[in-house]
Amino acid sequence: MIRRYLNTALLYAVIAMIFGVFYREFTKFQGFTEKTNLSLMHTHYFLLGMFFFLILMLIEKSIPFSRQKNTRKVVMTYQIGLNITAIGLFLRGMTQVLETELSKAMNASISGIAGIGHILMGISLIILLLTIRKETELNEASYKQ
Repeated sequence: MIRRYLNTALLYAVIAMIFGVFYREFTKFQGFTEKTNLSLMHTHYFLLGMFFFLILMLIEKSIPFSRQKNTRKVVMTYQIGLNITAIGLFLRGMTQVLETELSKAMNASISGIAGIGHILMGISLIILLLTIRKETELNEASYKQ
């Protein structure tokens, strides 16, 4: 699992770089100089993607928590949440740069997409932390015996 976490971190680093370049070039091409959610994609993928999986890799190395049966599903749910969040940021950013007029329903839908992604990431993060805590307690119990 250590290698898988490292490869996932690398993937998210590449995605972050791509969206960083896209943001810079697309806004420059459009002559857009205001704030946009497109800029957030770069940092979200770096922090919530690359750094998150690097940290998981380090934790896995010292506390092998991935042997717990639900870990793969939880990590996959986290990634789904991260990418749903990124879709919401992308849609919002594109409408900002292109200065697209949105209906109230469409505006709420885009916010809802990002919100669902954040909820999935938050729940997954809590479950992962509980899984790591459980594995830590099992390790401590086995040391005491």
